[in-house]
Amino acid sequence: MINNKRAQLAIFVIIAIVLVAGIGAYFLIKGKIGPGAVSSEFSSVYEYYSSCIQEKTSQAVDIAGSQGGKIDVGNYILGSEYAPFSSHLNFLGFPVPYWFYVSGNGVVKENVPSKGDIQNEIADYIENNIGNCDYESFYAKGITIKFGNPVVKATINDNSVSVSVSAKVVVSKGGQTSSKNSYSVNVNSKFGKFYDIAQNIYNKEKIDAFLENYTVDVLRLYAPVDGVETSCSPKVWKTLDVENDLKDGLEANIAAIKFRSTGDKYFVAGNVDENVNLIYSRNWPTKLQIIGNNVDNALMIAQPLGSEQGLNLMGFCYIPYHFVYDLSFPVMVQIYDDNEIFQFPVVVIIDKNVPRTAELVNYSQEQDFDLCVFKTQDATIGIYNVDLNRVNANLTYKCLNQECNLGETTNGEFTGKVPACVNGLVVARANGYAEKKQIFSTNSESSTQLILDREYNVEVSVDVGLKEFNQNAIIAFENNDTGQIVSAILPGVKNVKLTEGNYLIKVYAYGNSSIVIPESKKTECRDIPKPGIFGFFGGTEEKCFDVTIPSTRVDSALIGGGKVYTYFLTSDLEKGKIKLKADELPKPTTIEQLQYNFESFDSLNLGVEFE
Repeated sequence: MINNKRAQLAIFVIIAIVLVAGIGAYFLIKGKIGPGAVSSEFSSVYEYYSSCIQEKTSQAVDIAGSQGGKIDVGNYILGSEYAPFSSHLNFLGFPVPYWFYVSGNGVVKENVPSKGDIQNEIADYIENNIGNCDYESFYAKGITIKFGNPVVKATINDNSVSVSVSAKVVVSKGGQTSSKNSYSVNVNSKFGKFYDIAQNIYNKEKIDAFLENYTVDVLRLYAPVDGVETSCSPKVWKTLDVENDLKDGLEANIAAIKFRSTGDKYFVAGNVDENVNLIYSRNWPTKLQIIGNNVDNALMIAQPLGSEQGLNLMGFCYIPYHFVYDLSFPVMVQIYDDNEIFQFPVVVIIDKNVPRTAELVNYSQEQDFDLCVFKTQDATIGIYNVDLNRVNANLTYKCLNQECNLGETTNGEFTGKVPACVNGLVVARANGYAEKKQIFSTNSESSTQLILDREYNVEVSVDVGLKEFNQNAIIAFENNDTGQIVSAILPGVKNVKLTEGNYLIKVYAYGNSSIVIPESKKTECRDIPKPGIFGFFGGTEEKCFDVTIPSTRVDSALIGGGKVYTYFLTSDLEKGKIKLKADELPKPTTIEQLQYNFESFDSLNLGVEFE
């Protein structure tokens, strides 16, 4: 009986062992070929998926580095004549968003992406493009792949970019199935380090305005700003030559600025252990406005003093000049090595010869009010010529310190929304016509009309004493209606653009001279504070000192000219040539004769003929 029970127990044990072994074998086999198992053939799919993540990460980092940290560069906003900078710098055909610029309506803008913003854009790029990898080689082997929606997180480190992707990828073939849910890749990149360097350089520029300070030095080295010269004939610069020289100087000097110690400490702006390059191109949008008493699009003229006072002011003629420049231009900052680059542009601002200050940036951040966004008033603006024919023109509207672009007229008329403003200015610009400005208070008016004056290109020649004059002559045309002055200088600049209207014309003709003003001395006296307690209470005493004026050679002297008031008709200007007939003066050989010529100028006559 006992033996039978033992036999039955043994049978149950054997059955149990067989069942356990069978179940174990089942789960073992199921684990190898069921969901979650990874065969070598399936492993290659997951490896390729990881390599795809790495590829898209590298692409995102490259794009962000070349576009100032932005992958999505946003909408492209145009500039204006007031501020010709759009929201992006066109760099080799690619739009790179400015980190700092002035918008078309004059509002200072700052657009610096944070590291968190860049990480999110990299993650978004990977999510949107990871499905573009080519899996055809796997499909050709009969492998089926199903992708879940990826969730990506990117982390920017100094020398790498880490990416984790949560996405269910299910791979199947011949009844076998496998899946994997998470992936991690690490891309070697100096993006994080380059970005930190870029931030440091930008903050230095924002606070110290070091680019503006270099620019002021270039301005004073390459363009006339302040000075005094001894001469009795005007000093003349061609505006275009000054502009070209200034742009050449900026190209060379901006590129010379370094962030490592070099032989010339002047050009060292900082100390960085990576390559830094600064670029300005004369072909980029640049605003240059030159302000002076005798400045136009063609010439910059400094008139001599001392002549009208009979050379008595200082004993000889002298030319003081002072020109004021408003200058703005882009600079691209690049941090790079042999494999990577991070670049961003900023706009450099010189306001009336003075560098932009940090207060300008801080103020703009607090008061970043864009008037042009609030176009609330309906307006109709008509543009006509003097014959009352409609003219198509580009319109802008100026209010306070902002200028809003309204766009082109259609059949000579604009109908649309404009900002509300008291005593704003409508500005119309059209090819072949002079710029026209007109007050338009949009808060109380709904329509206005502007009549444009046609501009005519006129060639100028001068006769002095009934003979054609081939030496140096300066001709100024002052429009009494607009106050605008345009000038010609012979023999170099013969053409001017004129409109119908009242003009005061002045001609100064200069010839060679060999007059030498000898060295002279004079005594000048000044009241200065008395020494001691008497000076403390305002007491003064006279002190005199001798002033030595060195000898001066007058190389050019006034030998003819005149002035006249006249009215230019359209029919006259259409002829295209004007001859001015000036009176002749004797060629001076002494200081007294030179003085006589200057004193005689106001009595000289000037004839005007159109040809």
